[in-house]
Amino acid sequence: MKNIAVGLATLPFLATGAVAAQPEPWQMRFQPAATGIMHEITWFEEYTLWFIVPITILVMALLAWCILRFRAKANPTPSRTSHNTLIEVIWTVGPVIVLLFLAVPSFQLLTAQYTPEEEPAFTIKATGVQWYWDYEYQLEEPVSFSSLMLKEDERADAGKEDKSVYPRLLAVDNEIVVPVDATVRVLVTASDVIHAFAMPAFGIKVDAVPGRINETWFKAEKEGLYYGQCSELCGKDHAYMPIAIRVVAQDQYDTWIAAAGEDLAGANKALMAAIEGKTKVASAGE
Repeated sequence: MKNIAVGLATLPFLATGAVAAQPEPWQMRFQPAATGIMHEITWFEEYTLWFIVPITILVMALLAWCILRFRAKANPTPSRTSHNTLIEVIWTVGPVIVLLFLAVPSFQLLTAQYTPEEEPAFTIKATGVQWYWDYEYQLEEPVSFSSLMLKEDERADAGKEDKSVYPRLLAVDNEIVVPVDATVRVLVTASDVIHAFAMPAFGIKVDAVPGRINETWFKAEKEGLYYGQCSELCGKDHAYMPIAIRVVAQDQYDTWIAAAGEDLAGANKALMAAIEGKTKVASAGE
């Protein structure tokens, strides 16, 4: 049933091709899921509501009934009953059953979050620094770079003037670039204080602790530019430490990674031009 529900939840996004790669004004729900793990997290949140809402209504109804039925005016001579076996059995067994229905899928989800479905295609090491991120692609020929929040006066030179795509306080100078439908392992650490690597659309949030390496993974299902932020209070510029992951086609990634080691800026501009050209062709086809 869970797999069916997860599949149905993805249909609107597959049909429209819409991907919320960034937070929206007045957003109250999750960003649309971009990974299987996030689909499961969304499903689990909705699943728990089927227990939380009835329990909340029941408790409120019982409180109201007790207030009205057993107030001093309506019940001047209170009962001296100390216990009721049936009620005690119900309020002991009932919560146990509810907790079992919550525990089983939650443990399954927790296991999935730390168990990739397949061997990762490659590994990226993310190091939190006050107040930016260092990334290293651990390949035969490693590619490493820093990723800082894009300043307003740097937009023109970076070709990132469109704030609908590169929003203020979230856009960065160098994004992580990964291929679509590829399992990517991420090793997370920090060089100074505790940070946290979080990407809401991917369903990942991992603490970056100095002297320790934590591990997570993701498999993005749709191309796009996704944004997250450091989610651990890490100092005065904590709010200015965004994370950006650009998911592209496999051939675009191969071209980018081949050039990024020697000329990162040139590789980024070439990738952006290729994506823009592909978008224009797709728009013309519609």
